[in-house]
Amino acid sequence: MPARKQKNKKKHHQHQQQQQVLNKPSNSKAEGSGKNESSDSSTKQSPFRIEKSTILGRYVVANRDLKAGELLITEEPLVIGPCVSADAVCLGCYMPVELEASQYRCAACKWPMCGPQCRGLHQPTGHTAQECELLSTHNLGAALSAASGQVDLVKNFYELVLIARICLLKQQSPDKYADILQMESHTELRKANTELWQHYEQNVVQRLQRDWGMRSMAAAAEIHTICGILDVNCFEIGQNSAKARCLYRSAFLLAHDCCPNTAHADDPQTYAIILRTSRAIRKDEGITLSYAYTLQGTLKRREFMHAGKLFWCSCSRCADPKELGTDCSALLCPKCRGGSVRTVEPLNQEAEWKCDRCDYKLQSKEIVKLLDAINNNLESIDAHNIPGLEAFLKKYERVLGPNHYLLLSAKYLLCQIYGRIEGYLLHTMPLEDVEKKENYCRDFLRVVDALEPGMTRLRGLILYELHGAIMMRSQRLMMAGEIGESEFKRNIKNVIRCLQESRDIMLLEPEGSSEREMGVAAAKALVEMGVN
Repeated sequence: MPARKQKNKKKHHQHQQQQQVLNKPSNSKAEGSGKNESSDSSTKQSPFRIEKSTILGRYVVANRDLKAGELLITEEPLVIGPCVSADAVCLGCYMPVELEASQYRCAACKWPMCGPQCRGLHQPTGHTAQECELLSTHNLGAALSAASGQVDLVKNFYELVLIARICLLKQQSPDKYADILQMESHTELRKANTELWQHYEQNVVQRLQRDWGMRSMAAAAEIHTICGILDVNCFEIGQNSAKARCLYRSAFLLAHDCCPNTAHADDPQTYAIILRTSRAIRKDEGITLSYAYTLQGTLKRREFMHAGKLFWCSCSRCADPKELGTDCSALLCPKCRGGSVRTVEPLNQEAEWKCDRCDYKLQSKEIVKLLDAINNNLESIDAHNIPGLEAFLKKYERVLGPNHYLLLSAKYLLCQIYGRIEGYLLHTMPLEDVEKKENYCRDFLRVVDALEPGMTRLRGLILYELHGAIMMRSQRLMMAGEIGESEFKRNIKNVIRCLQESRDIMLLEPEGSSEREMGVAAAKALVEMGVN
């Protein structure tokens, strides 16, 4: 889903791991192996195999023609822990907790937990006995409490947890630890980035060795390697407010593309990653996922990936000034008022931006400054503040192109909250607001159909929101005598199409997820309409 803040979500595409990673028997159910099969039956042949190139390293390609929605991989995490820059969370289930004295704490290490019955207490995916002993021995629960109110220090405590857990695996589960160390860390590239290297040296390596007593457990170079592995390979998972980051045994091998052909979800109970094709994939075509956010323009998207994954993306979307025809980075020209301002060289972060109708131009630094200011404005608006979001759209519609990603981010929020919050419930909203919801959904879908086509979560969600707006508008216009029966029936056919496609997408999501519940609701609505 689109994110209003950048987070460490996925990983870099240049990997040099051993093919055996995909063939380990533990908790991984990779539907394809890394081997070609000589069976004539496509149903028996592995969906994918591992190839190697000088550019991508090891990557995954289709062994046969794949249909949209095919399951490729289901696997539980090798290790899981709090996200980078996480606020206080339970170490067992990753739900938010407080640092106040009233918050329940682990009886032994005094670290804040959600409660004594936490499902992650003494579990491999949560707060283990070994971790508890480490935190207890060095009185880290008390140190965390003392840091309460110092936001950056608290976040640093939580950033260290997952790194410490990986170090503990060396004794607890050496096979998992070995699998993790096979992943790419880009240590030499990180060393060359003095600022990045020093950040980890001071805030991670020294703190773990000095304050967490891990000097004998892991050398400085080893901790740096683990930090690099996490930055390059981890996935951010979670539902609603419970967020975590994980490493998986085989999912990290997929190459990146800003218009990927797979979609992934995570099981809210087991944290297993579930990877499916989002559209049809031809035999021998690379299987890809995106490490960035769909609702982000090329300039910021490439910057984000380089900062975390240490590569400059040059996929077809990044190389196209109009981003596959969506123009979701274009600005409106303030000089001629009719042209669009775009980068003249999308794969060059320093390239100037020029109007396509007049001689107006801007330097990339000025573009970054403008985008940051507008994004900060959007970030300051509460996600449920409809008047605030509407005011944002009105304020910037003469600055940003109609499909600009910052406008789409606001429209995405409005698609979901129109019809769902007090004062704006669908059956009581003015027709004008119902039509706004419908138009925003359509605007959003036009872009997502190009950038995240097929059976993707974004499409399923917006299609569901769109069906309600079409239905409500059609019913009201029909009752007012403003449309005839034939037009009403055409609209209902469109409602059915939206529901069917949303159902088919969302029912692929894991049990217990909000997306799966939406799929169930779509299926129920179709049954009530007498449609399969």
